[in-house]
Amino acid sequence: MAWLYLVAAILLEVCGTTSMKLSRSFTVLGPTLAIFVFYGASIVCLTFAVHRLEIGVAYAIWSALGTAIVATIGILWFGESATLAKLASLVLVIAGVIGLQLASGAPVSPSGDTARAAASDAGG
Repeated sequence: MAWLYLVAAILLEVCGTTSMKLSRSFTVLGPTLAIFVFYGASIVCLTFAVHRLEIGVAYAIWSALGTAIVATIGILWFGESATLAKLASLVLVIAGVIGLQLASGAPVSPSGDTARAAASDAGG
């Protein structure tokens, strides 16, 4: 369940950031209000996720995947540049998150409860 909260937090953060662009510096009411709704909901979901996941890993995944998705939206929807350096950097961000998850060493049970899974593995 923790991973579902994390995915929801990422998607809500992406919606909030996209709403920033659409708000045109707070001059369009709907997207302006959406910024606060989406970011608030994202933080709530992220808080539920870090209850069961390592905070460093969860936050890294949240921020990195959010960044990568928003950058992709910028390129595809808003016509922003897609330079080789930008694309390579996005790949490195994602690779870094994968590396962090692999290096965390905390087993994840199907419920996403790392603490309980670690205790079970230790015989506790």
